[in-house]
Amino acid sequence: MSPLHCVIVTPAPPGSRAGNRNTAVRWARILRGLGLRVDIATEWRDGDHDLMIALHARRSRTAMLHWRQRCPHRPLILALTGTDLYRDIRSDAGAADSLELADRLVVLQACGLDELTPAQRAKARVILQSETARGVWAPPRRFMRFAAIGHLREEKDPLRAAHALGLLRALAAVRVVQVGAALVPAWAQEAQALIQREPRYRWRGEVPHWQALKLLRQSHALVISSLMEGGAHVVSEAIVHGVPVLASDIPGNVGLLGADYAGYFRVGDTAALAALMRRAHEEPAFLRTLHKAVVARQPLFTPEREVAAWRATIADFYPRPK
Repeated sequence: MSPLHCVIVTPAPPGSRAGNRNTAVRWARILRGLGLRVDIATEWRDGDHDLMIALHARRSRTAMLHWRQRCPHRPLILALTGTDLYRDIRSDAGAADSLELADRLVVLQACGLDELTPAQRAKARVILQSETARGVWAPPRRFMRFAAIGHLREEKDPLRAAHALGLLRALAAVRVVQVGAALVPAWAQEAQALIQREPRYRWRGEVPHWQALKLLRQSHALVISSLMEGGAHVVSEAIVHGVPVLASDIPGNVGLLGADYAGYFRVGDTAALAALMRRAHEEPAFLRTLHKAVVARQPLFTPEREVAAWRATIADFYPRPK
């Protein structure tokens, strides 16, 4: 019998390094490993597919509506992003209705379930994004480096770590290195202005993924200061590499790191982040505690676990592949 034919719809175009595109490419690789034929598209109007996986409730809604019209009896899976869960489904009627159109919902961390109604939770699965370690955690000894990794855009509150340096002026050995493209010119201008004022801050712009991972492994901690996240893959990468994380206390981070993790700061609170950075610098035992905590989470982020979750999700609709 012919293999199942799946289309993954993502609003991010080919060549984009946006998180949604990276997620679509990763999932396509996983599903092909399970024996499916997989296409990735930015829109869908018609086609001979057995299954649709849509990323983004609002931006992929048109494709979902076409799918329901053309393939009313074929399964539709909607993967919910951070802006879906923590903004759009409350402010956009179309995004909210997309959850009703879907046969299955996928969230990328456990706290995402809290944003759903009981009926929506009943058709939801948590699928954590996995990673394989590419090296060991090896931060420098002569100074303390904090990494900020991700595109500069409003939802990420991207310059919070750089601003925290201003509250740590006595700590000459503390540095922040940031990578990621500025998605609007204003972010680039602000980052450049910070570089002029703060010699301990560096923004390298967009870099290849392997360079971002190298920075992660060679930093004392990752800072993720986002205002909203569906489940940032960079946190998964930090966990599997044993890199401590200083994270805003939003559900998207708590769902990955655990409710009892000691490295949270109040979202948007520069002073609270600076206090954690100071503590990491002055208390080696604190950094070791965070390291042990992320290492304890590593079994949740193995490729085998993610593959098994997708196998089970597909089997909900197609117990025996074609």
